[in-house]
Amino acid sequence: MKILPTTPILRWRLLSLVFVFVLLAFFFRGQLPLLYVYASYSPQEGDIVFQSLPHNDLVDAIEGITHSPWSHCGVVLRNDRGQWVVIESIQNVHEVSLFSWILRCRDGNFAAYRLDPKYSSLLPVFKKKLLTYSGQPYDFDYDMNKGHGVYCSSLVYLAFVQASGEKLGTLKKLGDLDWQPYEAFIKSEQGGALPLDRMMITPASLARAPQLHEVYPTK
Repeated sequence: MKILPTTPILRWRLLSLVFVFVLLAFFFRGQLPLLYVYASYSPQEGDIVFQSLPHNDLVDAIEGITHSPWSHCGVVLRNDRGQWVVIESIQNVHEVSLFSWILRCRDGNFAAYRLDPKYSSLLPVFKKKLLTYSGQPYDFDYDMNKGHGVYCSSLVYLAFVQASGEKLGTLKKLGDLDWQPYEAFIKSEQGGALPLDRMMITPASLARAPQLHEVYPTK
């Protein structure tokens, strides 16, 4: 029984494929589940994507306060070169390739939600509104009344409101969330203040918006 093709060309092609696979496995060891996510998710413009970021104090506070695995979100777009990207607010508002965005996920925790088809005509306006925030700084105060700077979920929320006139998700006061275990961290980030009356939109609240339905992972 022959294991390899008999012709030198076919044998070379098969060995080349094996070599490429070994290289990918070496460079992306530990990332193979995320490569599967990337390969199996079929994006559309306007998809709102959620992920668990690598652990740090801020990430743990966001997930703990909201009782959700989602510490970050963004919106899938096609850029001018036809590439799939995610517009997000981390440090500032910018675009990152969808591939890199998914590889950043912690333990493969990733989900994509799609707007109801009745909003398809609004997608160009939604995209335009999102892009108007490009370059704005990350809002570490989580205060949508500041007028400059946005955090990840406020970027999505504000752009959708401007495009559609509808709210996406439910605004909640910090005091209505499970803030107590993270009181010391919140005060350290807010100069000793505890802004319990501050209204905010969280990734968890966006994911529950009635205008959205989950498209990845499929049930």
